[in-house]
Amino acid sequence: MRAARLIKMVLLLQARPSMTAAELARELEVSERTVARDVLSLSEAGVPVYADRGRAGGYRLIGGYRTRLTGLGRSEAEALFLSGVPSALREMGLADAASAARLKVSAALLPELRDAATGVAQRFHLDAPAWYQEPETPALLPEIADAVWDDRRITARYLRKDTEVERELEPYGLVLKAGVWYLAARTQGDYRVYRVDRFTSVAVAEHDNAPGTEDTGERFTRDATFDLPAFWAERAAQFARSILREEVTLRLSAGGVRQLPYVTERTAAREAIARAQSGGGPDEQGRLTVTLAVESADVAYAQLLALGPEGEILAPPELRARFATAAHRTAALYT
Repeated sequence: MRAARLIKMVLLLQARPSMTAAELARELEVSERTVARDVLSLSEAGVPVYADRGRAGGYRLIGGYRTRLTGLGRSEAEALFLSGVPSALREMGLADAASAARLKVSAALLPELRDAATGVAQRFHLDAPAWYQEPETPALLPEIADAVWDDRRITARYLRKDTEVERELEPYGLVLKAGVWYLAARTQGDYRVYRVDRFTSVAVAEHDNAPGTEDTGERFTRDATFDLPAFWAERAAQFARSILREEVTLRLSAGGVRQLPYVTERTAAREAIARAQSGGGPDEQGRLTVTLAVESADVAYAQLLALGPEGEILAPPELRARFATAAHRTAALYT
């Protein structure tokens, strides 16, 4: 454990010009006194750690002490940082291991390559579904991806229902969600989301170039505060809430309470269960009555059938009748 901490301290100091004792203590999750002891141990082991005294002081490595990964270029470094799926890593308990790996690579990279992780994360985001689906590649995706990489403005034609509209866009990032590609772009000062397969044409905005030089398109200045994963999470939540326009009332067994978030929209299910539990809890039969927001009666029918006998539809009456019919037909199959 201590050996791993000492290695991480060296890598942190390689990746940054200087760090205070408080910063190291926070990164390593130890006390500042432990940091001081670890620095002394590193010095005794021959690692050239130097302490600057005073209010602006801190620890740094001297003499160009560094371990490099040779032959690693920008595109390779960007691909390395693009390969991780943060949400999946967290769910598998591998977030700490992935963080340590990225730190080791960052510390070893040349200074001009160290922004590779940040650059990729702010341009491409994978929102993985429960099971991986093979995405269909839209025809214009390569052109849009090039514009995202190079921060180039585009003029795009886009299908909105049955109407084709033209927009001047600053393409900030691409998101792959459940096999569908989306573009996060700024237009007229607002950030919006577009389905890439609905673009009918894309042209890079031109600017005057010196004679004989290649046209690279008009570049825009990226907002340094834009966070693609956070933006996507917020918009996805807004979209999920916007399509839940109807309500269904149902009684759930304990098993149905556990299953509901897995058969319907997860956030809506959890909110419905929380409201019901705080509003009185289960009845004398141990069943919980919840009011669930759903997209439509047809969607609710398809989703809630998966509950089987663990859920009873109470309202609306038309949906309850459909479930009663389905139950009779199912029972007849097993008679």
